[in-house]
Amino acid sequence: MSTLSDLVHAQGLLTDADVEWLHRMAGDGQLLADLASADMVIWVKTADGSFVAVTHSRPSGAATLFYRDLVGEKVRPQWRTQVQSAFESGAIVDSSSPDWFEETPTRVRAVPVRRREGKDEGEIIGVLTRHTNLGEVRMPSRQQISFDECANDLFRMITSGEFPDLAAPTAPRRGAPRASDGLIRLDVDGITTFASPNALSAFNRMGFDDELEGESLAEVTTRLVPPSRQVDESLPVVVTGRAPWRTDMEARGVTVSLRAIPLKDHGTRIGAIVLCRDVSELRHQEQELITKDATIREIHHRVKNNLQTVASLLRIQARRTHSDEAREALTQAMRRVESIAVVHDTLASGLAQTVDFDEVFDRVLKLVAEVAAAPNTRARTQLEGRFGVLPSEYATPLALALTEVVTNAVEHGLAGQEGIVRIEASRTSELLRVTVADSGHGLPEGRVGQGLGTQIVRTLIQGELSGSIEWKGAEGEGTEVIIEIPMRWISV
Repeated sequence: MSTLSDLVHAQGLLTDADVEWLHRMAGDGQLLADLASADMVIWVKTADGSFVAVTHSRPSGAATLFYRDLVGEKVRPQWRTQVQSAFESGAIVDSSSPDWFEETPTRVRAVPVRRREGKDEGEIIGVLTRHTNLGEVRMPSRQQISFDECANDLFRMITSGEFPDLAAPTAPRRGAPRASDGLIRLDVDGITTFASPNALSAFNRMGFDDELEGESLAEVTTRLVPPSRQVDESLPVVVTGRAPWRTDMEARGVTVSLRAIPLKDHGTRIGAIVLCRDVSELRHQEQELITKDATIREIHHRVKNNLQTVASLLRIQARRTHSDEAREALTQAMRRVESIAVVHDTLASGLAQTVDFDEVFDRVLKLVAEVAAAPNTRARTQLEGRFGVLPSEYATPLALALTEVVTNAVEHGLAGQEGIVRIEASRTSELLRVTVADSGHGLPEGRVGQGLGTQIVRTLIQGELSGSIEWKGAEGEGTEVIIEIPMRWISV
């Protein structure tokens, strides 16, 4: 399905600022649908003068009229005149008689969407339509009447360009409150004129055992929050409804998320909507995840330190060994341990259990530089392409395998001469392909080495990564190693 930006830009009639405004509107589409108990559709004008739907929100507490999304569809003939009238007049247009949709009586309201620019009135950039299912209408409860009043206030603000508010945060924390979670209506002085049952229950759980209506919400929260507890500095402006902001408040082990939406009438504040939701369990889970992440990072850090200690011991032992063969074996073991430590060091610095492998491989090449510093050997490495992000369970074996391959290219392919080792990485949605080529001696008679390093590489690539590895080359023509790893095994 096309995104809102794709659909709007395809019309070519709106600016980037218009698109941002519509994104904000779409973000509150669910709120409007729940308050009005109706489907909400936003339409933008097309080059041929018609209108196309760019968002569609269904009510969560009432039956939807449309079982298929209207997004991407052109406005239907029975709504076109009403939508066109709202767009041209800049005023809300209600249907004069019930509109029938698939044998269901409906009421349609067309609300012009105005983007305000500072103190300027701004221009109409689209039309929001509310589609109410009259077949589901029952005697409205006090809550539904209050919700309808809030929806109508927001519709008027949309018409005058006062909603949405660009000062409001765009990325709410997980568990952002919805109308059904709890709604409090405040007057201009911050006194509660209506509190839904769910909102009252949330405050009851925090220790408030009276009725919210008639009370100052700011005074209620002041009594609930212990003086010793540090609170978010935005809490006072949220509970008075003076700013479009979000915050959490905590009392008696209960955490309630609050969102304030100031209500205005042509620039004059007339009250506010405060949405609230008990998010105690969600915040507890988030705290557990933070603690687990910190523990995992600490484990990676300690593993890295232990591996570096092992590598240091191997280096010391290699220096004290008189046998060239033993010294070479210890040096290779040290290098393998250090390449694994590089991955753990990278994981210790972030929350995600994924690795930017390009960063890891840059450090692997520095380890190889020690080999390149051998007498009579002058090797340069050249990296092309990018590896991208990989899960840690794949980063470790790949780092170790590439350490072996590149080290062999320098140590054996370019031993005693000057040359280049070229590493090329290419990645698609299905395959990661890595080519390591040197300009050195080549493979004697095309044979692949049978040493421990080759066995390690085969085990890592074929056994742990379910990939393939191939050696190519001839004596005097250099060696090329091709590694292919199927990306279907990598769920990043």
